[in-house]
Amino acid sequence: MSKKTNKFSAADFGTDTETPQERTFYFGQQNFKWMLIGLAFIVVGFLLMMGPDANTVEGKLDPNQWNDDIFSVRRIRIAPLFVVIGFVIEVYAILKRK
Repeated sequence: MSKKTNKFSAADFGTDTETPQERTFYFGQQNFKWMLIGLAFIVVGFLLMMGPDANTVEGKLDPNQWNDDIFSVRRIRIAPLFVVIGFVIEVYAILKRK
């Protein structure tokens, strides 16, 4: 078996003129647009979840009263749906190619 050796001389280096490659950013304008749309959905979802807690009735904290508004459709169905849709849009924005 013969040993394979690569022999280089100083003259071999620097003879090839390498053009510097242009560094391209992975995300394009469309990616950022979709990211902002997804972020808007997430923010709207969290804003829809806001409201008084279970013991706040007419703006006053009363531990002896129960507020059924914490179980409203807006707070337990619509708002989380907006947040999940926002996260799905964010994943799409990250994986989308130019």
